[in-house]
This record gives sequence, C-alpha cells and structure tokens, in this order.
Amino acid sequence: MWTTLVTLSVIIAKPVCMFVSYISSNTSFPKPLTPEEENHYLELYEQGDEDAKNILVERNLRLVAHIVKKYHNTGREIDDLISIGTIGLIKAITSFDRSKGTRLATYAARCIENEILMTIRSSKKTKSEVSLQDPIGIDKEGNEMPSVLYQQVLD
Repeated sequence: MWTTLVTLSVIIAKPVCMFVSYISSNTSFPKPLTPEEENHYLELYEQGDEDAKNILVERNLRLVAHIVKKYHNTGREIDDLISIGTIGLIKAITSFDRSKGTRLATYAARCIENEILMTIRSSKKTKSEVSLQDPIGIDKEGNEMPSVLYQQVLD
C-alpha cells in the first residue's frame, strides 16, 4: 500500500515541481538576442561561421517553446514538438534573408509553425491506414478473424 501511495505521489508531484521550477527560475532558456547581436551573428553565419548558427538556434529556443504551447493538444509529445520546431528554426536560419527587412524571430515563427503543421498533417494521413494483418472481427468462439486478403496471402 505504501509503495502505491509513494508512486502515486511521485507521479502527481513531478509535473508540478517541474512547472514551479520553470516559473521560478526562468533560466531554462538563454535570453533572446538583441537586434544588434542578431544582426552580428547573422552576418557571421552568412560568412560561413557555423558557431554563429548554433548561437542563433540556442538563443531562439524560447520562441520554439512558445509556439509549441499552441499545439499541446494535438496528441503528440511536447518533446517531439520541440524537436520538430527546432528543425523549423534551423530551416528558418538557413533560408533567412536580412535584406527583406524583417526580424529573424518573425520569419522563424512562421517556419516553426509550418514545420509542426506539416508533421501533424502527415501523421493524420497514416493514422487511418489499416494493415492487412489486422483482424476484422471476432467469431463466436472468440477467435480473431483475419481479413480475406491476408488469409489469401498466407495460403
């Protein structure tokens, strides 16, 4: 009984503790870049500096987390959405054009959302697919009935 009680309390307390530590510390993500720093690192990246790209990615992870909050109810894990959003951020940094006059965060927000939406849409297409190996029902004795096509393949 005590082990069940302890396990239950850990399951309940863990998310609460994580949320409280996130709000109280507010240091889970690095601070965003100032416009001057952003331009500096973008310029370095355009000259081929990969470290500048890494800094741009790290300092914009807060943006990814903010956008991912909108999609928490899609049935996907938050960690997966953050990974997908980070891929969108990397694509945004690689294809960003400073001469257009927009900030990186504005451009990256659309790229991050598009990457997440593309993944959600592609998973919806495969969600309704049924395998030939899946049973189509159960007979009177409780045995699974394979589909006719799968049965023909086996024979």
